[in-house]
Amino acid sequence: MNRAVKWLVIIVVGLVVLVLGALIIIPNFYDLNHFKPQIEKQVAAATGRTFTLGGEISLSLFPWAGVALEDVHLGNPSGFSEKDFISVKSFEVRVKLIPLLSKNLEVQRFVVDTPRIVLAKNKKGQANWEGLAKPSAGKPAQPTEPKAAQAPSDGAFPIQSLAVGEFDIKNGSLLYLDEKAGTKNEISALNMSLKDVSFDRPILIDFSAKMDGKPLAMKGQIGPVGKELGKKPIALDLEVAALEEIKLKLKGVLENVTQQPQFNMALNLESFSPRKLMAALGQEFPVQTSDPGVLSRVSVKAGIKGTPQAISISDGVVVLDDSTINFSLQAKEFDKPNLGFNLNLDRIDADRYLPPQTQGETAKDGQKPATQKAAANKTDYAPLRKPVLDGTLKIGELKINGAKVQDISAKIAARNGRYTIDPMSLKLYSGSAAGNAVLDVQGNEPQTSVNLQAKQIQAGPLLVDLMQKDTLEGALDADVALNMAGDDPDRIKPTLNGKGALVFSDGAIKGIDLAGMARNAQAAFGLAEKGGPKPRTDFSALNVPFTITNGLFNTPNANLASPFLRLKASGTADLVKEKLDFRVEPKVVGTLKGQGDTDERSGLTVPILVSGSFSKPSFKPDLEGMAKKKLQEALTDPAKLKESFKKDKEGLKSLEDQGKGLLKGFLGK
Repeated sequence: MNRAVKWLVIIVVGLVVLVLGALIIIPNFYDLNHFKPQIEKQVAAATGRTFTLGGEISLSLFPWAGVALEDVHLGNPSGFSEKDFISVKSFEVRVKLIPLLSKNLEVQRFVVDTPRIVLAKNKKGQANWEGLAKPSAGKPAQPTEPKAAQAPSDGAFPIQSLAVGEFDIKNGSLLYLDEKAGTKNEISALNMSLKDVSFDRPILIDFSAKMDGKPLAMKGQIGPVGKELGKKPIALDLEVAALEEIKLKLKGVLENVTQQPQFNMALNLESFSPRKLMAALGQEFPVQTSDPGVLSRVSVKAGIKGTPQAISISDGVVVLDDSTINFSLQAKEFDKPNLGFNLNLDRIDADRYLPPQTQGETAKDGQKPATQKAAANKTDYAPLRKPVLDGTLKIGELKINGAKVQDISAKIAARNGRYTIDPMSLKLYSGSAAGNAVLDVQGNEPQTSVNLQAKQIQAGPLLVDLMQKDTLEGALDADVALNMAGDDPDRIKPTLNGKGALVFSDGAIKGIDLAGMARNAQAAFGLAEKGGPKPRTDFSALNVPFTITNGLFNTPNANLASPFLRLKASGTADLVKEKLDFRVEPKVVGTLKGQGDTDERSGLTVPILVSGSFSKPSFKPDLEGMAKKKLQEALTDPAKLKESFKKDKEGLKSLEDQGKGLLKGFLGK
């Protein structure tokens, strides 16, 4: 029995020695280079491209099973300027054989030297990656038997352990060419090294490259990944540097990567300049701003977690120049998308980010410039019908079009193309405003409605900042409801409908002195000596109720009350045709005693007709209306009529100018 065991051991050892000897000796006598033509032919048939092995093929079997290739080329189809689709200077891989018997993978080397990949589109728009692995011409694809459904993978690797000594990609490049568009982009000098590649230790990553000549780099570690991928969280800690501007840190964990992937990351994008970034890319900055110094400092911090189906961002902080935005965001159904958000902006001067103002061009023949005409192609609002929004917006301080607003608060929602802002509140110029708005794009044309209530807004500073006009003072109360359709002024104006009231209290019309007009018309209109105080007319109340019907503004009974004047106005302003049609009836009341005038002027009235266009209004006394009134007086009191004509002759010119000046003040002319 012992003798049999002895001979069995001798035989087994002999076989092992024989096999090992064969593994060592065979590569020395078996030259794979003789098979290069067959290898090239088979690869070419499988890919439909030319394939060449220009260098030597080296083979080793013990103790490391390995293969080394040199000068490998996979060609492009005809019609492309680049000859090769893929080329590699050299490739080498060596794996230890004996550990493979127990499912332990030990890799001594995995090195790719100077790989080059060219992705290209020719002038016909054809891409060189199309058609790979198609069956050869004349050889129809063979039908294959349907495979039985496989059970989902549990993430376990088919090996027990992994150890890689050297994993390097050296001096690689990726070139993208679009000959039709005339563009070229290249990632060059690509080097990547992995260290400590195993299941039970973090894998160290060192990556560097140049994108169109600008540096890219990534360093950090991933893992350990574990023997069963996805069973345990995979830690990730990476730092990315790009284009000498971008520095991004990403730290967190990946979970359940094989079944239901989840991630939980902390993101930190250090402060960078978008303007310098675009310059580094050799591109012009895509937007023009009135202040060329903005968009020079941006940073982002946030916690991001989620799955492929939903993402949640918490504790988000964006610094944009001098502004800070704190935000949170929940996103799902990315094809819509469905977004919930909370944004809190401390302050921003929006005027700095608006396009610079340009001098308006005048079109020939008195027509509007082409940019003001209705667009030939209608806007497609279908994409705006998809988003679902539910969020809040708060802004501490906002400057826009010169106006300064504080404490803006709005709730924003959207569903099926209907966007609502309700409620909305803000403070401005010692007063406040509140209301709501709706934008509906369910149809082919947007429909908009706005409701706004304002209280005690100081009109003077607001007009100065917003319109650069110092013509009116007073505390404004307003209640306005408007509806309109369209997305450009020419369409909006004829669809504008609504009603409201503007009430100014304890204010003044600046540039007009109605009391002075009654005393001295020449001084009141600035024809006297210069250097005096700017004329003004104080009033206790100015009330302008109005309706708007299809772009026609109508006020039936606007009225002003001041110590020496009562003014009533009625008429229309056609916003579409830009035409005016008003009748203004000023009436001097009270007395000017103590101010150089002892005459009673109670009841003296000269109506003024306002017509013409917005740009060129015309003013004239309503002589016909006045004559009818005098005729009625003649029938009742001839003596009073005679005295009235005498006073009217003296005051007609002054009161006509009074009405003109008053209306010009309102219009800001």
